[in-house]
Amino acid sequence: MRLICCFTLLVSLSNCQAQALNAPGKLFKAYWFNGQAEITSFSLIQARYGNTYPGEAVLIFVTEDFSRSQQVKLDHPRAAGTDAVNVLKCNLTKKFTTGIYPYSMMLSSFVPTSAGIQHPLKVTASSQEWCGQSFTQLNQIDHGYQLRAFSYFEQEGDVLKDLDGNYWLEDEIWQQIRINPDALPTGKIEMIPGLLFTRLRHQPVQPVRAECRFVQEESNKIRTYHIRYQDMTRELMIHFEAEFPYRILSWKEITENGFGPDPSITTTEAVRKETIRLDYWNHHEPVDSTYRQALGLKSVN
Repeated sequence: MRLICCFTLLVSLSNCQAQALNAPGKLFKAYWFNGQAEITSFSLIQARYGNTYPGEAVLIFVTEDFSRSQQVKLDHPRAAGTDAVNVLKCNLTKKFTTGIYPYSMMLSSFVPTSAGIQHPLKVTASSQEWCGQSFTQLNQIDHGYQLRAFSYFEQEGDVLKDLDGNYWLEDEIWQQIRINPDALPTGKIEMIPGLLFTRLRHQPVQPVRAECRFVQEESNKIRTYHIRYQDMTRELMIHFEAEFPYRILSWKEITENGFGPDPSITTTEAVRKETIRLDYWNHHEPVDSTYRQALGLKSVN
């Protein structure tokens, strides 16, 4: 009898453990597969030209069906068969004005939501300002990533090359936090820095040695992931909720600011203002501008 009771208790504990292990998956599906996106606005202080400028940033996370071969959003995912893969898309926008002219920058990254570490299938970044515009794209290939970059600067020109190797991308960290922060890399690795950073600093897109770690916080409600590059002046610290859905609360970027023989070291910082859940693609009428008010957004240039 005692053996039966012990066996029953062990089975009960095993079931509880299995439910606990499965809970994040259930929570993830309930949160991310309900036909809505998560939109968060941030107050931005952007380092540029040896100064800092106020602005706004927006992070948008949403799941969608993606073509693994074409690396574009699928119009008819059911017809795509095994080529269809679900991704968590992250769109990050930054808007700020330097003196008389404005900057508008956008990053898009597409990370599969399937089990295990899945690196982005595609990352794109664009920058528009009164001097001109530029565009960078990384596509996952069998042996790494294919890079295509287009710039109006003569020294950068147009680039088409392969980056061979199984590298982490700084631009996937946003989604990996939302999917499973405990799977983030720690220690010394090679990482491709963020495409918006490389654009602003006119750096080549290539893997760089980096040291990654979690920073101990005073509050157990907040976690911080820290990236420090070894061969360039750049650190990125992302602060996020310690519990699911691991919302991004703020981030800091420490980089060289300005050009010439003696650039300063300055911090770019973004701090969360508001978060809403919304199928924003269905809200494009004039009356829907009230959602921008709810997010506290002002920039339209």
